[in-house]
Amino acid sequence: MAFQCFVVTPEQQVLDESIVQAIIPGDDGLLGVLTDRAPLLMKLGMGPLRIDRTNGQSTLYFVSGGVAQMKDNKLTILTNEATPAAEIDLDSARAEYAEAEARRTLDAQTATDRQKQMARAKARQEVAEKK
Repeated sequence: MAFQCFVVTPEQQVLDESIVQAIIPGDDGLLGVLTDRAPLLMKLGMGPLRIDRTNGQSTLYFVSGGVAQMKDNKLTILTNEATPAAEIDLDSARAEYAEAEARRTLDAQTATDRQKQMARAKARQEVAEKK
């Protein structure tokens, strides 16, 4: 049985369709969502969002932060970024990671920023490798 899924970024509505399952990257791990799930509100982390469609096909997206809400068989995902895996270039994700890794850290803030950039690049690599 299917449910409606909406994925929205500040720039656009990325997805509005009927799906059978979503695997969501929560702030503390992955969570599977199926039809008739109890109401849910969760903080999103960074990583792969898998959407399983009613026709049997799956699509991966890289998402970065935001919230997800499941209520009345409607899943709404509000995120800063939702990039389809097919649009992520693996080589550029690797270069992004290498650049972040090579950055010098002069204080706690730059060290924190460096870690975030490395985590983002690593997550993008993982999504790109799964496409």
